[in-house]
Amino acid sequence: MKSVFSSAIELVKIIIIALLIVVPLRAFVFQPFLVRGASMEPNFHSGDYLIVDELSYRFREPQRGEVIVFKFPQDTSQRFIKRIVGLPGDTVEINQGRIFISGVMLNETGYLPVSLGTSGETKITLREDEYFVLGDNRPFSSDSRRWGVLLEEHIIGRTFLRLFPPNAFAKVNAPEYSLNEL
Repeated sequence: MKSVFSSAIELVKIIIIALLIVVPLRAFVFQPFLVRGASMEPNFHSGDYLIVDELSYRFREPQRGEVIVFKFPQDTSQRFIKRIVGLPGDTVEINQGRIFISGVMLNETGYLPVSLGTSGETKITLREDEYFVLGDNRPFSSDSRRWGVLLEEHIIGRTFLRLFPPNAFAKVNAPEYSLNEL
């Protein structure tokens, strides 16, 4: 009888220690996110299970090209996933299917098909704490072209890891832009 009681106490200790480790990590460092919809294809697909890094932006600013998860500005109970294209202080212009950042054409060939254009005609200068975000599947994405800029306060974090599907398991990296391409 004593061994059953001892085993139960040990099990309770393990559960408490696990909770003390997992709960703070889940609440303040990493958060799971399930992609729903086609707005980020071809890079992310509906059903992809991602881990979102909530900690990085406490120590540095979001960077161009990073894929982020955020609270949708028009309904903060919803979570969206998009790519950062414009940073605070940038002038973002969409003209004839191309994106210009402060007058320099943005080259997205590292992560998007060359044939993909960006519809709409937009020109906006971002203020402090404002970001311009776009889905990778431009024809089917509800993004800053439709509902405006994203305030920094709505950003939850950057995508860090794709866990599912297993054949697509990978760390998620932002593209690097040269000075000629931003």
